[in-house]
Amino acid sequence: MSSLIEMLTQQLGNQQNLGQLSRQLGTDQTATQNAIGAALPVLLSALARNSAERSGAESLERALNKHDGSVLDNLGGFLESPDVDDGDGILRHVLGDRRQSVETGVGKAAGLDMSMVAKLLPMLAPIVLGALGRQKREAGLNSTGLSELLGQERRQMEQASPAAGMLGKLLDQDGDGSVADDIAKMGTGLLGSLFRKR
Repeated sequence: MSSLIEMLTQQLGNQQNLGQLSRQLGTDQTATQNAIGAALPVLLSALARNSAERSGAESLERALNKHDGSVLDNLGGFLESPDVDDGDGILRHVLGDRRQSVETGVGKAAGLDMSMVAKLLPMLAPIVLGALGRQKREAGLNSTGLSELLGQERRQMEQASPAAGMLGKLLDQDGDGSVADDIAKMGTGLLGSLFRKR
């Protein structure tokens, strides 16, 4: 089973999808790629953190009944007309009051205006859940399996980029103002290397 990061990189890294995301944001593909490289590890780390608790894992399992991976079957269509209300709801649940710090950090990492990042994250959130939902369906995962999968994903990210490990610790803390700075430091190191392998 490929990792979620690899699946998402494959889906979002092709020219057509990357081009559509860039047009939605009104920026070039390099900046979009950099923003994706900073945003995806944050979203996956936050999901891993939330699902570490039994109630969070069960809540995620229920959410994946809707996000079953079908979004990946026609990602181009989704990116033409993304469901940002759904994305905003996911972000409220996953990031809570960290959302603004995450947006600031992703913006710093990618050199993008905050308004562009605020448009990007709600587009990415349903895609991340869709990738997770597909793995849940294909592997027959229950809430415990989802928690283990995300924990493994988080450990892989931490091995690939020390900054991802720092990010996980910051997301676990209450009221730490340096989340944005750490995302900016992480930059494109984690996903950038995967994109360059393509």
